[in-house]
Amino acid sequence: MPGVSNAVFVSYASQDAEVAQRICEALRGAGIEVWFDKSELRGGDAWDQSIRRQIKNCALFIPVISRNTYARAEGYFRLEWKLAVDRSHLIMANKAFLLPVVVDDTGDDDEHVPDKFRELQWTRLPAGETPPTFVQRVQHLLSDEMAPVQDRTRFSGRVVSPVPALALDRRRRPQKLWYGGIAATLVLTLGYLWIARFNGAKPIVQSAASIAVLPLANESGEPSQQYFSDGISEDLITALGQFPGLKVIGRSSSFQFRDSKEDSRSIGAKLGVTHLLEGSVRKAGDMIRVSAELIDTADGTLQWSERYDRPYENLFALQDQITRAVAQALHGKLLPGVHTAEQDDRPPNGNLDAYNAVLQGRFFHDRETEADLRKAIEYFTRATEIDPSYALAWCGLAQSWASLGEGFLEGEAAQEAYGMARTAIARALSLAPNMAAVHVARGSLLQVTEYNWRGAQAEFQRAIELAPNDGSVKFALGLQLAALGEVEQAVGLTRAALTTEPLRALWYNWLAIYLSGLSRLDEAEHAVRRAIELQPHAASYQTQLAIIEIQRGHAQEALAVAHQVPPGWLQDITLALTQQIGSDQSAADAALNTLIDKDADGAAYEIAQVYALRNDAKSTFAWLDRAWRQREGGVTGLLYDPFILRYKDDPRMAAFCKKVGLPTPAEVGAQNKSKST
Repeated sequence: MPGVSNAVFVSYASQDAEVAQRICEALRGAGIEVWFDKSELRGGDAWDQSIRRQIKNCALFIPVISRNTYARAEGYFRLEWKLAVDRSHLIMANKAFLLPVVVDDTGDDDEHVPDKFRELQWTRLPAGETPPTFVQRVQHLLSDEMAPVQDRTRFSGRVVSPVPALALDRRRRPQKLWYGGIAATLVLTLGYLWIARFNGAKPIVQSAASIAVLPLANESGEPSQQYFSDGISEDLITALGQFPGLKVIGRSSSFQFRDSKEDSRSIGAKLGVTHLLEGSVRKAGDMIRVSAELIDTADGTLQWSERYDRPYENLFALQDQITRAVAQALHGKLLPGVHTAEQDDRPPNGNLDAYNAVLQGRFFHDRETEADLRKAIEYFTRATEIDPSYALAWCGLAQSWASLGEGFLEGEAAQEAYGMARTAIARALSLAPNMAAVHVARGSLLQVTEYNWRGAQAEFQRAIELAPNDGSVKFALGLQLAALGEVEQAVGLTRAALTTEPLRALWYNWLAIYLSGLSRLDEAEHAVRRAIELQPHAASYQTQLAIIEIQRGHAQEALAVAHQVPPGWLQDITLALTQQIGSDQSAADAALNTLIDKDADGAAYEIAQVYALRNDAKSTFAWLDRAWRQREGGVTGLLYDPFILRYKDDPRMAAFCKKVGLPTPAEVGAQNKSKST
């Protein structure tokens, strides 16, 4: 890169001069050249040209993000940010250039920063305190022109048709609530990728255009047709996501505004988009009518609208027509040279009955009961019978069998369901080896049914190669990497996933879990409170908040949160944990005994956590062994569990990790150290 120096440019709002100075001094103390303008009188042609020249020639650009930058609608730092983002488009994808730094509790969902910044993993330096690890990271980036992946991660993407977590029968089979990825989370990732149209990565061109597809209203006069209008909406989300430079919000977030009375500007602000696509679908006999309109969220003006009346047999052509019309209305430059990828979500033989069966299968899978899962299996099976080469139908069938086995079956019945899932996913893989959804489904099956950690990791990594911009794939890979102790990477992937699902509460909770495991408690609290704000009645989020207070040693605060959890097995667990750090030993003993008496068959892992808080190593490992015998999902969180990891140097911990096939804490530490050097 001719003309590029080895200097770092630090950009900040004037109110953050003091904290920016601390960062600057730490870097300069290590011999790093820093361009850091302290002029109070910003302006003048000479000064302006100097700043532009420095941004053009620096090796790294560090924007300092804070509540001050959030509050300032104008400022010269905003021009600096724009110049840096513009230059980043000219730099090869595997070369790090932007390195955002946050100096307070500003969230990564801050809509007052460029989209490009939100695509990257942010570094937290509270009050500008700069640890040696950050300085070393900067030195490494400056010394290595082709920085390693963990230092140059550039996240950008969308989420394809995610569905909510299954509402498992907790009374009969209490699943792992926060550290258990197997029982309640890895399986749910099977449902995040109903549709995938990625046959290869495309370069992403940054654009200001962004859109959310609100659920099209069902005007068929029959509630049973809701699945059809939802299916059309999801397909439009997928199709629009193919256009480079167009940010598309995922289904989980945009569908929260079904029947909303909020105006377009309010919805646009919450989703962080410039445009909304809304409308309605009416299916009557052999005809369908789709009405669609494109709204500019800045002022609520109508940009484009159209009504289409077509025979049902022309459905696929109609979807393509609407997609291209919307893309052209958004930005004429999106269309030249852009070719629609092969439509992997459509039956190869073009049979609309098969496609309709898949839509119905998705619909029933989303309803989260045992009966509905069995209904979903019927519809997906019907689709495979109509078109045996329909990979997406086989994938949906595998997902439904796996969800049924994990959530509602036991013993031989569960194993039989898993066998059906394996058969279906093998067929899907043979038909569509380049469909990301298939690899996510197979990876989750390997994790759930075989505890094949490395095999699952390979599948998730293959999925992200095929769909590098898909938020759900990032989230799934983050779950797997966290299980293997690579928690920092899981944080980055989850933050990136949230850029296209800004209202997905569950993902914020998982972000809090990872940050809690890293002892970044203020950030963890910020994330879990965001989850609670989005989904106030999700009891497990309160449990995670209580865990953070336990880590802080705040007994009263933790107990107050625990009492907010509704009575039941989850409150039993939360109370048993929180009581252990209080001064009432009898209450602590009673809470533990209650948990053992009521939930030992499904909460052995959590009982081990309680014993860890009591500093009873022998009982901790005894209950961990029982959790493994019962194949409880909590084992997945072993390497980022702040309670169990107090025994990370105990030989019994290393032995247990080897037994379950996970790396030991020592191996994780050595691996992380090698990556940072």
